Amino acid sequence: MTSFVLSFIPEILFGPGRLADLAGKVQSLGGPGANVLMVADPALRALGITGRAIDILEKAGFETEVYDGLIGEPKQSDIDAAAAIARKVGSKVVVGLGGGSALDTAKLVACCAVSGLDATAYALCASPLPKNRLPIIAIPTTAGTGSEVTRVSVYANADKAKVWAWGEELKPNVAILDPELTVGVPPHITAATGLDALVHAIEACTNKHRHDGNDLYCHQAIRLISGNLEKAVKSPGDIAARGAMLLGSCYGGIGIDNCGTALAHNISHAVADLAPIPHGRATGLAMLATMDWVAEGNPAFAKVAEAMGASDAVKAYDRLVRATGIKISLAGDGLDLSNPELLAEHMASPANNPMRKSTARYPDATELVMLAERFLSLA
Repeated sequence: MTSFVLSFIPEILFGPGRLADLAGKVQSLGGPGANVLMVADPALRALGITGRAIDILEKAGFETEVYDGLIGEPKQSDIDAAAAIARKVGSKVVVGLGGGSALDTAKLVACCAVSGLDATAYALCASPLPKNRLPIIAIPTTAGTGSEVTRVSVYANADKAKVWAWGEELKPNVAILDPELTVGVPPHITAATGLDALVHAIEACTNKHRHDGNDLYCHQAIRLISGNLEKAVKSPGDIAARGAMLLGSCYGGIGIDNCGTALAHNISHAVADLAPIPHGRATGLAMLATMDWVAEGNPAFAKVAEAMGASDAVKAYDRLVRATGIKISLAGDGLDLSNPELLAEHMASPANNPMRKSTARYPDATELVMLAERFLSLA
């Protein structure tokens, strides 16, 4: 057996109704009467989820400021604006409430609020993250990114290019996983975020960095997601399916925190530079277009198939993607479908190259164009 290291995992509270534990966790991290900055997905206000969280905190004596100006993927401007609010009101704890955009934003806000630096200072690890950042509580309301347990924050810089910050300081102190908060997620978003989580787990247990310790989380994530994604899409109120998806997403997050991602994420990050296609859908489709090529000669995919309850991982993944009803063709999404060279150029960029290099089957320049063409011609 080869040696390995598993990174620390935040405290995880899982189960229906666990949102009620929020006040107690703020108390332990920020002290009595602490000011809380809540970075929330704007859609949660209409669903009443933001109000519920605020009510829990205010009834316990905590002042709460809310930043919910997020639109689409995380942006440097959102991080800087929310951090400025945290500094102005003296926040002691940052709560991220929502999907990956809200969580990734909250994580870097907790650092920028203390350091006083703009988010751009941390892009691609240009500057060290502050050791004394504010405590972070992450409450995912979609089952997708696993950001509640990872040490990365992905966002768009001022030039609209997708960049990332990375470091142990970005990993939340506490993750609250309450499946009741996910029942209002529309089917197409449930499908896209669920596929993103599944790809996390598949890539983390099949890339160059995979190891036996991390496979435990990845394979269980694959079992949970592949066995419940279709149910969650077609029966949104199925709490058991929603809970399995949320836990699977979390385990997938642990997977990529330890072993990273690979080619499908290389493609989806490159796509983000070119068109406003949601990350989850782009990632799920990138895996659909390239999984057979990546899996060729890689024995780790036999374990993926086993976890999916199938004999062939590629066929099982294809069936599941199509069963979700997600839009597969990229026509009308803003990409130049006749220019795979442009997409390949972005796949080879310095920001995206680490995911290319971690792929067990490394694609050379010619193969990047071929894989980009596969993605662009999906139907």
